[in-house]
Amino acid sequence: MIRIALVGEIASGKTFISKCFGLPTFNADKEVKKIYRKNKKCFKRLNKKFPKNIKHFPIKKFEIKQILNKSNIKILSKIVHPFVRINLKEFEKKNKNKKFVILDIPLLIENKLYRKSDILVGVKTSKKIILKRLKQRGDYNKKIIDILRTQQLNIKRKLKLCDFIIENDHGKNNIIKQVKKIKKNFND
Repeated sequence: MIRIALVGEIASGKTFISKCFGLPTFNADKEVKKIYRKNKKCFKRLNKKFPKNIKHFPIKKFEIKQILNKSNIKILSKIVHPFVRINLKEFEKKNKNKKFVILDIPLLIENKLYRKSDILVGVKTSKKIILKRLKQRGDYNKKIIDILRTQQLNIKRKLKLCDFIIENDHGKNNIIKQVKKIKKNFND
């Protein structure tokens, strides 16, 4: 199995692009949401660390937002990321006979989940479009976005590591063409 890992900034379009590949996809953000909804072990650990904020299972998004700051994000990550890794291993085991899988893991490089055999696809999106997308999400909070960005490597450094770059400033049809071109490279 060859892992195709998408890397890019928050709201750069990684999730949409992952769907365009039409391959089994591991989406870390969706896994975290699932962990908050279904994993009582994670809840107990978060509740122990943040008893005034994380009070009820399943964990609500607003409870997580209440605790987010520069120091708590590291604590939160240390608790939640091991569960994400377990889910990633399960995904890989389930898809071990597939030729390719997609990894949509925002902190792939930062959390040392990257393998030399991975094919890295960088998603390059203008700051203007990213800001527009963030605001369209409805729960835009600049402070939280800035905290989340502190966890990520600089996008220019990430893109230098990539085997392919997808320019995501010109619409869906352009993305589909770029994905087809990349997939053709895999099959050649």
